[in-house]
Amino acid sequence: MHVVTFDLYVDGAWTASASTERVEVLNPATEERIGDVPAGSPADVDVAVSAARRALEGWAATDPGERAKIVFRLADELERRQDELTDIVVAEVGTPRRTARWAQVGLGIVDLREAAAAAADFPWEEPLRNSLIVREPVGVVGAITPWNYPLHQITAKIGAAFAAGCTVVVKASEVAPLTAQALAGAIDAIGLPPGVFNLVNGYGPIVGEALAVHPDVDMVSFTGSNAVGKRILELAAGTVKRVSLELGGKSAAVLLDDLSDEEFAKAVPHTVRACYMNGGQSCNAQTRMLVPRDRLGAAEELAKAAAEAYVPGDPTADTTKLGPMVTGAQRDKILNYVRTGLEEGAKLVTGSSEAPAGPGFFVAPTVLSDVAPTATVAQEEIFGPVLSIIPFDGEEEALAIANGTIYGIAGAVWSADPARARRVARRMRATQIEVNGGRFNGAAPFGGFKQSGHGREGGAFGLEEFVEIKSLQL
Repeated sequence: MHVVTFDLYVDGAWTASASTERVEVLNPATEERIGDVPAGSPADVDVAVSAARRALEGWAATDPGERAKIVFRLADELERRQDELTDIVVAEVGTPRRTARWAQVGLGIVDLREAAAAAADFPWEEPLRNSLIVREPVGVVGAITPWNYPLHQITAKIGAAFAAGCTVVVKASEVAPLTAQALAGAIDAIGLPPGVFNLVNGYGPIVGEALAVHPDVDMVSFTGSNAVGKRILELAAGTVKRVSLELGGKSAAVLLDDLSDEEFAKAVPHTVRACYMNGGQSCNAQTRMLVPRDRLGAAEELAKAAAEAYVPGDPTADTTKLGPMVTGAQRDKILNYVRTGLEEGAKLVTGSSEAPAGPGFFVAPTVLSDVAPTATVAQEEIFGPVLSIIPFDGEEEALAIANGTIYGIAGAVWSADPARARRVARRMRATQIEVNGGRFNGAAPFGGFKQSGHGREGGAFGLEEFVEIKSLQL
């Protein structure tokens, strides 16, 4: 991929930043510079928010059906550009091409279509006794998004926000901003009214915080780390704006004791795959696999075989299943967690606490076993291809372990008895639980219990986040 430079996208046009500082973007597989974007300033945020505020009244007054059609049109435009977008994600995040196409770009398209479809059936107005209940857009939204899914994490917000009648200022991650720039190009191509979508690049402590405190921003929707989420809550409190947070996770896959050998042999590699997708750089990664104590050895053998099929390699190759971590700092953080796990008594089944030789921010696929439920690697989000196998004695202990972290974003249950699996899933304190490998549903709510955040994304549930409710007393 050749080196590219971009400016800001504000009020329907590409415009120069008030800041002369640039942010360099590196290819994590080669460590080569592939582009740069402006390190935006609070002045840029002011201009973008003003544009969003000017556009709000007209966009909010647009018929919801017309807004939905435009969101569908954007989804179609992204589908036309799917190969181009996939190339950009591979280059700046290091996600292997096959995964990037469906999980990165494909999910972004799904986000938009589900939001548009939900808008068609949404109860924008409904009678309640002598009142008319009206749902209206919350207003100007500041969307602050991370690097791990640089398209999907934006479309999950803007699809619902646009459908609701909100205008948006996006602050994309400075680590992987080129995908957001390509999205802005697609938005420009479909003719969205100026000011409805605005993109300001830059660093979180400058641009992100300027959005969070801005008096003309009515809502902040943030996806990222717990530490930054807490900071945004503090900053937003000054103007009592709405805040939606999608934060970290430490999801557990619970393999119950009634599984046959064949079912167990299916559940273990499925969990490895759910842990390692996108290099483990997913908030909903199933990073804890809970197994009956008497099957610990079998789990280790199956997990080892599954993990070692994830050979780190060139993410542009169709056969690669595990690419690099996004930055050198991210790689080093993951390796430090592996060392900590070993120091605290975990068994190394496969993998390494050292980086492979050569260029690129690679980490060996790693499985740790006989991990204590209270160990650091069982409690803290690693955000890399590291699976912890935790033995349990009985269903109640398994549930206590599964619920025994500050997080609650996702999980899984496997049982030979579907009714038992659903019963256990109901008792897990997390938002999205796979039952016996249940399929993804883009219309289902996604978000967090506990310190995994508050608010939901996806379909009608995501749309609800961006509306205010009023009653007209008749």
